[in-house]
Amino acid sequence: MFNKDNKLERFKDAETVIGASVKVKGNFQGQGNIIVEGALEGSLKTNANLYVGDKAQVVANIEAKTAIINGELRGNIKAKGYLAIGETAKIFGDIHYGEISIEKGATINGQLLVISEESKKSENKKEEKEIEK
Repeated sequence: MFNKDNKLERFKDAETVIGASVKVKGNFQGQGNIIVEGALEGSLKTNANLYVGDKAQVVANIEAKTAIINGELRGNIKAKGYLAIGETAKIFGDIHYGEISIEKGATINGQLLVISEESKKSENKKEEKEIEK
């Protein structure tokens, strides 16, 4: 269904990489692409793409433009655009998305909630105002 190389192509210019042997606690907020292969506890927000590797352990609420989730996530996720949930993903929390794909084998324990077009428009206006500041 997906070619792993194509998925990771978006992340070649990742601003932040949390490696497989790294365990981090804290709240992250960024503008660029983020890759999580290790452990993260706290919160994570980016205006770009997020990739969570299949061995990653994330205990956080996440917000991103687009996201690919393959590891374990305990927390809510909001992907304003596209959200891809891989076959090895285990998500325990609510999911807000613009568009979604879920591979066979993924585990989800929470609600799936689509972000309406009106919500997307109001979010974009809010972001534009924040950028102007």
